Amino acid sequence: MIRDFKAQIYCRENNLSKREIDTGDQVWIDRIDEFFRRTSLLPPDGDPTEYAAAFEAVYPQPRHRRQYIEDAISKGKPSFGHRVLGGLIAARKVDCVFTTNFDPLIEESALSANSLLAAAEQARPTVAAIDSAERAMRCLNESGWPLVAKLHGDYQSISIKNAGSELEKQDERMRHVLVEASKRFGMVFVGYSGRDASIMEALSSVLREKTPFPNGIYWVASSVSRLLPTVTQFLNEARRAGIDVAVVECKTFDELAADIVKQVDLPELLLSHVMQGSTASRLVHVNLRNTEARQFPVLRYSALLVESLPRYARRIQLVAPTTSPTVRTLLKEKHCRAVVAAIGREVAAFGKDDDLVDALAPLGAQMAGTIELDAIKDSWALGLVYDAFVRALSKRRPLFPRFKRSGHSLVVAAPREEEDQEKARRRILALAQLRDAYGGALTGLVPQLGFPYHEGVFLKLEHIEGRWWCGFEPYTFVDVPRSDRPKQTNQSEPESADDDLLGSQFERRGGDPAGDWRRERWAQKYNRQWAEIINAWANLLTTTRDGKICALDLDDGTGIDAEFRVSRFTGWSRPGHQHTYFNRKK
Repeated sequence: MIRDFKAQIYCRENNLSKREIDTGDQVWIDRIDEFFRRTSLLPPDGDPTEYAAAFEAVYPQPRHRRQYIEDAISKGKPSFGHRVLGGLIAARKVDCVFTTNFDPLIEESALSANSLLAAAEQARPTVAAIDSAERAMRCLNESGWPLVAKLHGDYQSISIKNAGSELEKQDERMRHVLVEASKRFGMVFVGYSGRDASIMEALSSVLREKTPFPNGIYWVASSVSRLLPTVTQFLNEARRAGIDVAVVECKTFDELAADIVKQVDLPELLLSHVMQGSTASRLVHVNLRNTEARQFPVLRYSALLVESLPRYARRIQLVAPTTSPTVRTLLKEKHCRAVVAAIGREVAAFGKDDDLVDALAPLGAQMAGTIELDAIKDSWALGLVYDAFVRALSKRRPLFPRFKRSGHSLVVAAPREEEDQEKARRRILALAQLRDAYGGALTGLVPQLGFPYHEGVFLKLEHIEGRWWCGFEPYTFVDVPRSDRPKQTNQSEPESADDDLLGSQFERRGGDPAGDWRRERWAQKYNRQWAEIINAWANLLTTTRDGKICALDLDDGTGIDAEFRVSRFTGWSRPGHQHTYFNRKK
């Protein structure tokens, strides 16, 4: 009721229709709660007067409040807990029930249970409300149990208590019955907040009597932390008065009733009646679906798990500091196949030892054992491993690597005129799946422009969540002659000698002559074709003889090679049920 009242006030203050909000959605609940925290329209959340203030703010007139309650009650039906309570009353296990609710569910449940018993065995409860308090007095004086006493009135009563001024004082006769019953019995409080000052005052007055709550007090709540200060104070005073006090944590009335019915002996007729209201078993027989499941994974990444990287490289000492480009120039002059990174007076390298020493002789090169590679900590080590990895992926495949400062790539090699038939057959076979995925040629000339193009992938080597991943992004590369390239607009970034493919550089330098053609080429490639392209590239890059790839394929004992192991499966994802979105009700 409080939640409904707050929603109505929120809509009224913000000029909204209640149809525009969903009070069952946690997003709206949080929004409404935040609104009342910022305003002083109602007492703070959890305040004992919150219910009365909210009810009166929405329905100022008593007759309107009665109508609201009557409309709500017309939709109600007994729960499992009500059926258990009705069965306990019919079995004479419960003498007296006090309730602040207006609904007739307790007495209806008791009457339903009594109807199953013989007339002489029935225990029909007397129902007393504010306007019929004399009934409660008669039951008290004559011990005419069972009694259902409605402290705030019945929904059919003319006088009911729900506004602040009405809850401040309890009806004298109903108060007397509550106090006297508390001197005769113990009491179990179930689902009661203790918001009503009049009732809490009456209960506290019992503590000053000679025999208060002779069979103890049991206060049932969803959590001890949710007890209001007035309740905590009452329970502490009861303990000091020598009363047995227990706080029982239980989430719902139905759960409590289920535990009670296990411990109480009910007549078989009543037990069967009660259990008919229990929820159906969660374990039920089902026929398993035999239709084909959706393909897995849910979302496929263009990324491959790199299971292992090289841990060591050859250490070569020099007589003077140098740079990696200088070292690569010397290696190229000597036709030495190697992957290197210069570190001051040292070089870390993959390659044949003899060829490296010979090529770097002008720098006074000498072998100095090995150097450990930490690609996470050392940028030079990451660059060395990255270069070697791209070279290893191109090995024995119809691909050639392109090394750039902005990132390396692999592109499909175009057929050569002098290529022998066996080599051409192997290349066609290796590229068959990729060609089918693209639905056309992988190399050729750009229409009208005549520039050569190659399908390929940008490659990234990244460390994510404790693992190394090779991300690959399919892209159509276009070779543009230098004379046809736009002039540089950024003089601080000179064009390098190896900058011979059209990529993101042209986007920074004034335009891409093949950009429109490339966009049109990819515009018709939707999810299914993208998935096929990713799958084809993954298979092409990971198909090996023994599960490993090497950058140089060196013979044993001739030097140190860069060896990698790459998973044949791409990364994938599924909905993360621990994501904060799924926990938004907390």
